[in-house]
Amino acid sequence: MNMKKILLLLAIIVSSMTVHAKTLVVYYSYTNNVHTIVSELVKQINADVLRIEPAQKGLDYEANNYAIGSAQIAAIRENPGHETSYPAIDPTDVNLAQYDCIIIGAPLWWSNMAAPLQTYLFKNGGTMAGKKIGLIVSSYSSGINGVESDAQRLIPDGDFFDRSLWIRSSQTSNSASLLRQWLKDIDYETVAGMDDTVAANEPDSYTVFSVNGSLLAQNASTLHNLEGGLYIINGKKTYIK
Repeated sequence: MNMKKILLLLAIIVSSMTVHAKTLVVYYSYTNNVHTIVSELVKQINADVLRIEPAQKGLDYEANNYAIGSAQIAAIRENPGHETSYPAIDPTDVNLAQYDCIIIGAPLWWSNMAAPLQTYLFKNGGTMAGKKIGLIVSSYSSGINGVESDAQRLIPDGDFFDRSLWIRSSQTSNSASLLRQWLKDIDYETVAGMDDTVAANEPDSYTVFSVNGSLLAQNASTLHNLEGGLYIINGKKTYIK
C-alpha cells in the first residue's frame, strides 16, 4: 500500500472515530424527582436536555388529590387523537433531526405518562421515526405499563430499547447506580458510538476495514460473513447487528 493510500485510510479512521450518535433527553418534572434522575443521567452520558414546561403556570397539581392531573389524563384517554385533549406547553425550539437517540424521562400520573410530556410527544412523536427511544419512568409505586403504552402510541415508529427503566420515588437518591446498570443492559455505548446500522443483506458495494485499519473486504456486495460489531464501512464507523 503506497503512502497516499495509507494517509487516506488514516484520515477515514480518524474522522469516523470522532462521529457519534447524538442523544437528546426530554423530560417533565413536577416534584423534581425526574429532574434529579436526568441530572444524574447526563453525568454518565453525553446528551442535550430539554425540559418540558406547562404553559399555565402556578398550578397546584397536588391539590384535591391531584385533581388537575387526573382531569388532564382523563381528557387524553377520552380522545387521544385530538390536539385539544392535551394541555398546552411552552414552545420548544429543538431540531429533532440532529438526534439519533432520544431518552424520555416521564413521571407516572394515574397509570399514564404525565400529561404535559404527552403533549410534547403528540406534537413531535412523528418526527422520531426510526430513532432509538429510551424510557425512564418515575412513580411512587404503580407499574409502568401504561407509560410504555403511551410512549409507543405517541411514537409509533420509534425504535424502542428492549427495556425501560423504572425508578420508584424512594429510589431517586440511588438513581446513579440504577442508571448505570440500565445503560449497560441496553448496550447504550454501542448505540452512542455508531454512525449507522447496516443490515447484513442490504444490497450495495462495500469497502470494509476493522477499527484498527485492516482491510477486510473490498467491493463486497454482502456483509453476511461479518460478525456483529463495529467496522469502518465506506468511510463511516458502522455497527453491524
